[in-house]
Amino acid sequence: MRYGKMKKIMVTGGAGFLGSHLCERLLAQGHEVLCVDNFFTGTRRNIAHLTANPNFELLRHDITHPLYVEVDEIYNLACPASPVHYQFDPVQTTKTSVHGAINVLGLAKRLRAKVLQASTSEVYGDPEVHPQTEAYWGRVNPIGYRACYDEGKRCAETLFFDYHRQHGLQIKVVRIFNTYGPRMHPNDGRVVSNFLVQALKNDDITIYGDGSQTRAFCYVDDLIEGFLRLMATGPDFTGPVNIGNPKEFTMNELAHQIIELTGSRSKIVYRGLPPDDPKQRRPDITLARDKLQWQPTVELREGLSRTAKYFEDFLREEASR
Repeated sequence: MRYGKMKKIMVTGGAGFLGSHLCERLLAQGHEVLCVDNFFTGTRRNIAHLTANPNFELLRHDITHPLYVEVDEIYNLACPASPVHYQFDPVQTTKTSVHGAINVLGLAKRLRAKVLQASTSEVYGDPEVHPQTEAYWGRVNPIGYRACYDEGKRCAETLFFDYHRQHGLQIKVVRIFNTYGPRMHPNDGRVVSNFLVQALKNDDITIYGDGSQTRAFCYVDDLIEGFLRLMATGPDFTGPVNIGNPKEFTMNELAHQIIELTGSRSKIVYRGLPPDDPKQRRPDITLARDKLQWQPTVELREGLSRTAKYFEDFLREEASR
């Protein structure tokens, strides 16, 4: 599906896991793409196959500093998104969400460009409402170890809506639920990449807590389709809108499925649950179905199989160096 005429589109965090897939899709639609990344968690490997495309441009830049470019649309994906990375430098994480949003919104205001904010299900915190709808305000610890990310993203949403109300900016806000797929960072601490890498190495699979906590896993291609459909909506629809897969799995179920899929000899071991780790997470996607005619299409087993193949190739390349 095409989503309008050729445009010059900026993707911040474009060399990251999600950003690289988005750049790929936008180029396939015939758009010019400006990929902006400071390579804190993004990698050149993720975008190496795009660099020969004459419509692709790479700018190394940290969005906590202003940038001056000319574009038609902006997707703001820049921010470390896994606990391992966002807790490494929590002050910088908050700056990326808040200062980054201010700089991106300032640019969009000057250009009168439509701008999409990649927010997160983490704005719901450890929820008391299940599944989570966009109307739920969340239950977040503002001084906890995850607050740099959770509250940073919540403040970014605030800024987006205030720019919309005060300056008439065309905004779109998407709340991303657990996404997985090829180009995930192998050491990002997220559960799918952790389990797959451990299983492929026949190492122990580490589950934090008793394994009864749940997540709902969305394959990356489905998520990117949701981004594009949201950006294509008219000015009256801003979101926020949940994009994720409503099928819920426990960590124990995920671990056993990965062991079976990979034929691993791994054993499951249990460790203490990290502070403020949500016990349940599942999106209500009624709004996405209604406004975007979107729902996920890739089943977990198929998505895990594709992702396992990526990590098999990655680990083989690493071993040969």
